[in-house]
Amino acid sequence: MLTPVTMAAVLASPLAPIRKGSRVFFSLNSYFHCSSGLASKEHYKIVVLGGGSGGITMGARMKRKVGAKKVAIVEPSEMHYYQPIWTLVGAGAKSINSSGRPTASVMPSGVKWFKSRVTKIDPKNNTVSTDSGKELSYDYLIIALGLQLHYEKIKGLPEGFQHPKIGSNYSLQTVEKTWNALRNFKEGNAIFSFPNTPVKCAGAPQKIMYLSEAYLRKTGKRSKANIIYNTSLPVLFGVKKYADALWEIVKSRDLNVNLRHNLIEVRPDKREAVFENLDNPGETKIFEYEMLHVTPPMGPPSVLKGSSLEDEAGWLDVNKDTLQHKTYDNVFGIGDCTNVPTSKTAAAVAAQSAVLDRTITKVMKKDKPDKKYDGYTSCPLVTSYNTVILAEFDYNGQPLETFPVDQGKESRIMYHMKADLMPHLYWHGLLK
Repeated sequence: MLTPVTMAAVLASPLAPIRKGSRVFFSLNSYFHCSSGLASKEHYKIVVLGGGSGGITMGARMKRKVGAKKVAIVEPSEMHYYQPIWTLVGAGAKSINSSGRPTASVMPSGVKWFKSRVTKIDPKNNTVSTDSGKELSYDYLIIALGLQLHYEKIKGLPEGFQHPKIGSNYSLQTVEKTWNALRNFKEGNAIFSFPNTPVKCAGAPQKIMYLSEAYLRKTGKRSKANIIYNTSLPVLFGVKKYADALWEIVKSRDLNVNLRHNLIEVRPDKREAVFENLDNPGETKIFEYEMLHVTPPMGPPSVLKGSSLEDEAGWLDVNKDTLQHKTYDNVFGIGDCTNVPTSKTAAAVAAQSAVLDRTITKVMKKDKPDKKYDGYTSCPLVTSYNTVILAEFDYNGQPLETFPVDQGKESRIMYHMKADLMPHLYWHGLLK
């Protein structure tokens, strides 16, 4: 390729024959074209799509397996966030700044980082395209693209967040609005929603309810508050042991739970939230609110659509035991973007990463994967500013508890583990 220095020399030389002019033109054109990255192609042994918890974790593991120069990670975001702490940010117990670090600081050293968005995945030809014009080819592909939030599927959102009294712990732009709505609460309904879709951290929508109740109690406003949890689910929590414990808390703290209620519209000018009764479709009920916490509908990454990698619902179609794609043997998935039937949490990613590491090792050796993921996931159910019920369970909804105590009971120690220890383990353990 012609460099700027040699280009200048060619152009400046009075002896350069005129017939070379056309070659210079094409060299110039080639130089600027290649420099822009348009339509350029690079090959890596392993390409990881996504720089969230699953992508960074697997990038670090693959670096150790094949060497940094053979691994590429595609992730557009400049910042990486530890999202589980946003529950506490929304309740005023942690700052938003404490939850994020530059992506560059968590990216495995030596691995190629493409600061781009994935626009197309072509598993038949082992290629990935990005919005910067790059085409990457791979021997093995790990998809860790997370999921997408769909506030727009609720009428009146996301523009409704411009009004006070509404927040959501699920996005960087709205989590502090939850805290503002809570601390400015005066009198009326405090409403918390759970959508009619899969969500990440299925306990989070009710964690903020318990924290809000505790805050209103602490500030002497509890008697003026009617606290309502409207969930699309037919149960309070998916695992009976922990659901039973949570129902006891609901009753003792005089909280109102309405099952099979799905938020379909917000009218912020009137401070009204409209819920549909899922057991009687078409039947709606209007709730006035003084505070509204919205958990948005969520869905799979849109880039999977039409890629032949997705299942009927659009999620990455992987073997739930090995995390290998069901059709393409050199494609693997981890985390929220997959269709594995377990709760979508960072703890699930941690458990999946060890299994996936082993699966890829076996596939590289042309062996059959032998380690199975049992569906382990964990949800620290924050029930106040100093207590947690630590739910841990498998694919079958059976408790898989770590500690020699009854984790179905509220614990101060578990709270400090959630608030203080887990973030440290995340930044310095899981991502490494």
